[in-house]
Amino acid sequence: MKEQRKKLRKKNLRNQEETFFEIDNDNQGIFVSPESQPASKPVSQSTKLQPTKLQHAKPQSTGKPKNRSGNSIGSEPASKEPVGLRIIGGRFRGSKLQYIGDNRVRPMKDRVREAVFNLIGTEVRGRHVIDLFAGTGALTIEAISRGAVSATVIELHFPTATLLRQNLESLGLLNVCDLRKTDAFFWAKNQEEHPHTNNTCTDNMFTDTNKRSWLVFCSPPYDFYVNRQTEILEMLQHLLDSAPTGSLFVIESDNRFNFDILPVKPLPNKIKSYPPAEIAIFTH
Repeated sequence: MKEQRKKLRKKNLRNQEETFFEIDNDNQGIFVSPESQPASKPVSQSTKLQPTKLQHAKPQSTGKPKNRSGNSIGSEPASKEPVGLRIIGGRFRGSKLQYIGDNRVRPMKDRVREAVFNLIGTEVRGRHVIDLFAGTGALTIEAISRGAVSATVIELHFPTATLLRQNLESLGLLNVCDLRKTDAFFWAKNQEEHPHTNNTCTDNMFTDTNKRSWLVFCSPPYDFYVNRQTEILEMLQHLLDSAPTGSLFVIESDNRFNFDILPVKPLPNKIKSYPPAEIAIFTH
């Protein structure tokens, strides 16, 4: 066994006595009496002093994107600090939305939402919105604010759906928004539930949705693109099979999802990165 090298450290105490320590390769301090020669004989391991400082290992990264509070985005239920949500453009510009700060809901950041609608431009006008994972309803309300005429708004989590209803009601949009408290994957598979074949709202806005092209928002928890990727792709394919020609699809994911495997490959100029969000837009 390779012999450990040792060096001597001398420390002067207040009473002027000298105390010696040996420092070995493991950075352990061993007390040596003044009469002893520094390295003349081994010292029992039981006399070793414990280090006075402990270095704590940094937590290993999980690989998931983090929000500013340190919580994983779009993952397990938890509470976090509420963020301010407001409508950016159109007739409801500046309107504030309620948000309780639950990790089940990952509202699209203002700057990302603004960039998305800049990419869509005037094509939002006259369309029927389908918001698959609606959360606070910010995307739906932003679209209607800018000229969309009606919406099917889907949210599975009941407390969030209740809050969503309040946001729609506060802006007088319940008469043009069909709120469904159901699972988006289930809803997409049931053709009779799609807005062009079953208009449950009595308002005239819904009488000709089969003639209007759709604006579909798919903005689920990011983990869905990993854990439920097959279901995501099947859901989008079901909607493509039903959508009127010219419908727009807006997909928000993180960088773990490859847009090349979408049912319709987006054009390069319709793929944008706003970390951690990745946005793709394609036309049916």
